[in-house]
Amino acid sequence: MNNRASSEDYLETILILKNKMPLVRAIDIANEMNFSKPSVSIALKKLKTKGLINVNSQTGNIEFTQEGLKIATNVLDKHQVISSFLISLGVSKDVALVDACKLEHDLSEESFNKLKEFYEMNIMKK
Repeated sequence: MNNRASSEDYLETILILKNKMPLVRAIDIANEMNFSKPSVSIALKKLKTKGLINVNSQTGNIEFTQEGLKIATNVLDKHQVISSFLISLGVSKDVALVDACKLEHDLSEESFNKLKEFYEMNIMKK
């Protein structure tokens, strides 16, 4: 997996966790992604250096910067639309979720927007 995809996966996971719990810390991400805490700490340091997150030094709570939230929201939207689209085509949920995770990083914005438009106009309305 490339560096951008890895960063996007971390941001997506943080957003998913933030929708479930008030505070998100490195240990929560490690547990969710089944990664070691040292690996997560290294990744979070990179995200912080890129200006995508901030970490509260007292609580360990992770907050998005404006840019980080934008990326996380975009990736999660792609994941949800792509997986739902694949499931609607008859792909099993497990396979659709794995494939969506791969496609969300490589699909162009133009292709994704057309796929989303098609999905919303033709499949969600049913």
